Amino acid sequence: MTVTEPSPDRPAHRGGLWRHADFRRLWVGETVSQFGTMVSQLALPLVAILVLHASTWQVGVLAACETAAFVAVGLPAGAWVERMRFRWVLMVNDLIRAALLAWVPVAQLLGVLTIEQLYVIALATGVSTVFFDVAYQSYLPQLIDRELLVEGNAKLQASESLSQIAGPSLGGALIQALTAPYAILVDAVSFLWSAACVRRIEVRPPRPEPSPDPNLLREIRDGLRFVLGNRILRAIAMCTSSANLFGSVISAVFFVLLARELRLSPGAIGLLTSTAAVGGLIGALVAGRFAAKVGQGPAIWMAIAAAGPCALVTPFVQRDWTLGLLAVAQIAMWMGIVVYNINQVSFRQALCPPGLLGRMNATMRFLVWGTMPFGALMGGLLGSTIGVRATLLAGAVGQSLTFLPAFLSPMRRMRELPSYAEPAGDGHPTASPLAPNEL
Repeated sequence: MTVTEPSPDRPAHRGGLWRHADFRRLWVGETVSQFGTMVSQLALPLVAILVLHASTWQVGVLAACETAAFVAVGLPAGAWVERMRFRWVLMVNDLIRAALLAWVPVAQLLGVLTIEQLYVIALATGVSTVFFDVAYQSYLPQLIDRELLVEGNAKLQASESLSQIAGPSLGGALIQALTAPYAILVDAVSFLWSAACVRRIEVRPPRPEPSPDPNLLREIRDGLRFVLGNRILRAIAMCTSSANLFGSVISAVFFVLLARELRLSPGAIGLLTSTAAVGGLIGALVAGRFAAKVGQGPAIWMAIAAAGPCALVTPFVQRDWTLGLLAVAQIAMWMGIVVYNINQVSFRQALCPPGLLGRMNATMRFLVWGTMPFGALMGGLLGSTIGVRATLLAGAVGQSLTFLPAFLSPMRRMRELPSYAEPAGDGHPTASPLAPNEL
């Protein structure tokens, strides 16, 4: 990768991103939003379970609705976002999500809240999340130099992990004090805060120039070709999509186990859920050093291989000391997941040419998140037929095997993964150490 001299607003010294004003604004807005999101991720299923008395199948459908947008609009979102200013995409979708989530406490106050409304809200917020996430991952390389992407992603992941530590505990306390529908209002306010922070970002790249041949299907095809034509990206997509599939099977019935079978209070559920983020925080702190020690490729497959088997504890947990064992297993699992995510996302951002970032991110999100609604529906169906614990066991066995695509790929022995370089003198982009079309 060609290294350019950093500009004054793009410091390259260690820890310099804390003095990068625009990165700080993005980080603050996203951190506050993540705290709110952690509250909603706990509150929304508990609204269905405790307030609306939804069945296991209905809880699974609700979980599927939260991620169905990645199947419905995941691919065209990348091409659409590349035609817009990333900053505006972030702000608009923050405001949309704030309005949608604010309806839950209003509907509860009016006595008209139904499970069908939760389905619609979950679907609509999911669509906004698709556009936000594609723009967010594509905006970061515009704010900071590519050699700082691991540091930037690690800092953002660390704040997400901190929110996952405190957010569910805060959410559990708010749910007990206010009830679940009104606790969701915290998330709505957090999206307003995020929009305000993004609005203050000063680096504002010009509107992308319109494509000479603005064909949506052709642009989608280019994103698919870039991802599926690269053996490492293809392996990462297979690994992550299968992990998300089995993870969604587990997630669909996890809160049913805690709230209905173990009869834990919302506060206890929030506290237990937050322990997982301790591992995420540790993973964010060690991801870069771990990759430097074992190599970029091995860091990716080793991390996900260690994380998967930790899910085998969940099906056997009881209302006793095994709850503590579950907390330890979640810490270990999320440590591995975060190390995996930081390194594979940073690799994707460093490899991709700037003009393809939106479509690459959208394609990856379509492939790796598109399995989640199917996993959630599968979890709801299995939970209603073979039982919650058997469903959790099936999901855990599947997760234990998800490292195989990454392990069997060339990255298994690659200490340095390929990266994009600016066009050379002949005008053709290069990549080091291995060109994408050679993978």
